[in-house]
Amino acid sequence: MQKQHTKRIALGALFCALTLVATLFAIPVPITGNVNLGDGCMLLGAWFLGGPLGAVAVALGASLADLISGYAAYAPGTFLIKLAAAGVAILISRMLLSLRLRGAFCRAVAGFCAELIMVLGYFLYEAFILSYGPLTAAANIPFNAVQGLVAILLSVTVYSMIERIADRSAKQK
Repeated sequence: MQKQHTKRIALGALFCALTLVATLFAIPVPITGNVNLGDGCMLLGAWFLGGPLGAVAVALGASLADLISGYAAYAPGTFLIKLAAAGVAILISRMLLSLRLRGAFCRAVAGFCAELIMVLGYFLYEAFILSYGPLTAAANIPFNAVQGLVAILLSVTVYSMIERIADRSAKQK
């Protein structure tokens, strides 16, 4: 039991670091500006770890990226938004998987719900907590939506690939 607990904590630290690094590296996208892969890692970490550990690990990684990159005002909001998004991704994917639906479909729906929380969460945080106002905050919705879409595509694809590799490996043994 202790060995499993240690493995989960190590995996949590790994996804925290992976989310942090993926959030720091931005990819230029025409029209919408930059997109980072942090949300994709957030979803992967949520699904691989599950439970509170998964949600806290990826939320911590994303908020640490804000601190490191000079956006400290966003760090508390990022932590809460990513915590909620990861939690929703975990709960919805588990619920849909329990209905025996296809794994990729379940994760895509869960990812969509999680990224919807991200887009709405940042709109509310920027508009009312950071006092940018609703109009200014609304201008970031397309950027966040593109980032959410990239995250869903990335995480569902990578998770499915890892799942196939694990299945083949298990069949060979």
